[in-house]
Amino acid sequence: MSTTLPSTLYSRISRLAADRKVHQAFRWFHLNDGKLMDWQRALVSIPAPPFGETARAVWLAERLVEIGLEDVHIDNEGNAIAVLPAAPGRKPEQRDEEIDPIASRIPVLLVSAHLDTVFPDGTPLAPVLEHRRLSAPGACDNAAGVIGLLALVAALKAADLAPDCHIVFAGNVGEEGEGDLRGVRHIYARSLWSGRIAAHLVLDGAGDEIAVTEALGSRRFLVTIEGPGGHSWSDADAANPIAVLSEAIVSISRLALPSTPRTTLNVGTIEGGTTVNSVPERASARFDLRSGNAEQLAWLEAQLRHAVESAVDKANARVSREKATSADLRVSIESIGDRPAGRLADDAAILETLRAVDRHLGLKTQLRLASTDANIPLSLGIPALTLGAGGNGGGIHTRGEWFDATGRELALKRLLLLLLALSQEIQQAILELR
Repeated sequence: MSTTLPSTLYSRISRLAADRKVHQAFRWFHLNDGKLMDWQRALVSIPAPPFGETARAVWLAERLVEIGLEDVHIDNEGNAIAVLPAAPGRKPEQRDEEIDPIASRIPVLLVSAHLDTVFPDGTPLAPVLEHRRLSAPGACDNAAGVIGLLALVAALKAADLAPDCHIVFAGNVGEEGEGDLRGVRHIYARSLWSGRIAAHLVLDGAGDEIAVTEALGSRRFLVTIEGPGGHSWSDADAANPIAVLSEAIVSISRLALPSTPRTTLNVGTIEGGTTVNSVPERASARFDLRSGNAEQLAWLEAQLRHAVESAVDKANARVSREKATSADLRVSIESIGDRPAGRLADDAAILETLRAVDRHLGLKTQLRLASTDANIPLSLGIPALTLGAGGNGGGIHTRGEWFDATGRELALKRLLLLLLALSQEIQQAILELR
């Protein structure tokens, strides 16, 4: 890991921070704490369960238009997308390829924050705001990130501060649970910006000194075992899907999992059966496999499949061969999530730039491993960081979740300086491309 910073990089951050318009943007953060808290309370009042984020996307798009962005829309996946054009200001709605034959390769900077929460539809919200503390499901994860994104846009517009490259802002769907990063996957695979994203900043949760630079990979599976079922007395010899699934769970739970790289397996749900006096016709469980190493994930998936299929084969072998083949158990293993692993190099330019910003602000960067929207760009080799949007939070993923805005202003300065510095670097890459 680098312990020193190029003096030119640190000097460039210092010059940025001294710019009059940057100071105006900083002042906007300082003067509008109340507006940010009002926005945050309004946001968490809108339900955003997995696959039900539309109302929040609309709300965010409306705020972005009010702030003054012109190119704002909701894409086919449900992401709220807005573009802040580069100086001196070419209309972003004009397709670049109509202006410049190589413009389909012109890089952009992506800044995103996920809109969805883990809470199912119907969860009571009722946010309570007491001075700078907001209590509500999703108050921190990820209302803090979404409001941080809005604050950046509002401060840039208020200070008439144009970046050096196009910046795409996205309130994306599908980060939590079985959303499986679908919003960011869409941006990278099927949007106008596919193939053009030079760097990606993900705003997720609170804090101002953490940087997620390593993507925690995960694979999730729904395992279902089905059989003929029957009466608990007269059909007692029939193979029992719940018992067989339990045998598989016990078998794989006994695996010695590596600690380096850390690899984990969790059984999150198990369901099946109808009554106590019936042999169930069906049993299912959801498995969550995690590691920072793709090879370990592949190995653990193979172990899961082996444990389940072996348990089913042994159960079927125990069933009397006089019974029809239809009496056998059947198994399906369905993938319900695949978050790729990835890692940012310790000497990556985006990380060196963050360190320079943190040095200027008196912060110390702590690098972390986590599963976030940055899994997608990191797995593709695209520089990406997941950063907090300031303040403090707790009770994450519970109904007692809370967010305290104390210290948010410092984090927003950090994000703004990083965004502007990266836009300069991307513009330099554009000039070299030409």
